Amino acid sequence: MFVHAFDILGDPRRRRILELLADGEQTSGAITDVIRAEFGLSQPAVSQHLRVLRDSGFASVRTEGARRFYTVEPEPLTEVDAWLDRFRRFWEQRLDALETELARGRRAARTQADPSAKGT
Repeated sequence: MFVHAFDILGDPRRRRILELLADGEQTSGAITDVIRAEFGLSQPAVSQHLRVLRDSGFASVRTEGARRFYTVEPEPLTEVDAWLDRFRRFWEQRLDALETELARGRRAARTQADPSAKGT
């Protein structure tokens, strides 16, 4: 599934659609409007990307009258997250070091502003 998931996520238009869906359920019309404006795609091209996301399990659709509502499906993203977990240690160490440096900077700024605050 991982290679397939990354094939799906490798397309910037599909990633953008998923970003839109991460904010909540969206109509196909609303999605199409954003993707057309940002990428200059035709409505049929956006529909094709929605179909790829739906067929691959990244999104689901429900119909209400003539409207289609799309929702992100977390399962494939959970699998991608599990794969990425092997690499988190590379950036978590750096984030921990950054957090330490930021704390030192805040402490130094407090000490400069109020020398009696030393050690707090």
